Amino acid sequence: MEFVHLIEPLVGGILIGIAASMLLLFNGRVLGASGILGGLCVPQAGETAWRVVALLGMIAAGFVLYLVMPKSLAIATEGPIWRYMLAGVLVGFGTQLGSGCTSGHGVCGISRLSPRSIVATLIFMLAGIVTVACMRLLGVTP
Repeated sequence: MEFVHLIEPLVGGILIGIAASMLLLFNGRVLGASGILGGLCVPQAGETAWRVVALLGMIAAGFVLYLVMPKSLAIATEGPIWRYMLAGVLVGFGTQLGSGCTSGHGVCGISRLSPRSIVATLIFMLAGIVTVACMRLLGVTP
């Protein structure tokens, strides 16, 4: 791997870390994407504005990334749209089942040394490794 290929994920990780730190420092909230979105589905007084701003910021960041580096958002594999929709539903179900997503547990929870988040992140990683291994054993390509 060339050094240039390390810059993009490093910058992305730094930006996510800064965003998570700022939200925790200035708002006392954890930057968990599924929790932010889930909180909008069942709104509570005083909780809507910051959640909308956070989600709009994520969308805007994706749009800016698309303008600056369109190839970084290219879909690696072709396939029917229903497959991507099913994957999204399964991810949403999994984040509810796991009481959070990789951003909430993996980025914010581990940095706070939360035992629950450490276990959740280990399970996320293990599930991903097992899934890829099974797909390769079955000869299934993404």
